[in-house]
Amino acid sequence: MPKRRRCPLLVYAFAFYNLGMFQLRCTVRDCQQLLEQRERELVCHAGHCFDQAKQGYWNLLQPQDKKSKNPGDSEDAVLARHRWLQYGHANSLIETLRPWCVTSDLEANSRTLDLGCGEGSFGPALFSTEANSYCGIDLSKRAIKLAARGWPEATWVLANADRVLPAADQSVHRVVSLFGRRPISEIHRVLVPGGICVVAVPGEDDLIELREQVQQTGQRRSRWETIADDMSHAGMEVMDQKHWHSNVKLEPDAIADALAMTYRAVRHSQKSRLDAVQATNVTLAADLLLLRRN
Repeated sequence: MPKRRRCPLLVYAFAFYNLGMFQLRCTVRDCQQLLEQRERELVCHAGHCFDQAKQGYWNLLQPQDKKSKNPGDSEDAVLARHRWLQYGHANSLIETLRPWCVTSDLEANSRTLDLGCGEGSFGPALFSTEANSYCGIDLSKRAIKLAARGWPEATWVLANADRVLPAADQSVHRVVSLFGRRPISEIHRVLVPGGICVVAVPGEDDLIELREQVQQTGQRRSRWETIADDMSHAGMEVMDQKHWHSNVKLEPDAIADALAMTYRAVRHSQKSRLDAVQATNVTLAADLLLLRRN
């Protein structure tokens, strides 16, 4: 199991190697010094060491960052999201986001920090040629293991993106939060001036048919305006906004995955209604924001 430990002082007699293109920093409380790679260890100059897991990711999670024994999305939710993305239902969403992610405004090899990266499907889909400058962060160990196995050339970190991000000040050119976390002050801190942030949140009519049938609620709530206001107040200028919308026919297995992978997961009392749902047309929707750090 990967772990943090105190390294003996003799480690400083060895050469250090950069962790690809990324500048991670120590997550030990009140440390926050830059980490450097020595073979399969990350080391800061205070002597804190983090071992690389055999699956290839770095475990920077601290005890105070966990609220349960297995924090983050459950294994069922992670695997449901993985299957869902393998169906290809997000392909048109990826194409909608691509112009924002592949932009001439940023220099070559721009660092990308993906918050709440999940099982890692969006990273290689959007940044396939930028593995050395990409870092995905997630709180779920099951998710980060899948991500590291699927795209081993990239940097993957087990950490809590709700708290202090393990990246150096003004070291990131692009922050991505696709249905993930948005610690606004931390996003502003890690972005270089002029860096961009790409945000996606569920649209108000996302899965509306399933919510009406299974959860018996058709409540519609738009989120992007509040997010845009909050980020603007923190020094992030809204450059563009889009609404992505798709209608797909889902079979019962895909319907179960669609609900299991969201925070609207089916409760035990709703299972009988889910079992009765047959193949049906379902709305997929997301609100997208492109922001730039002032």
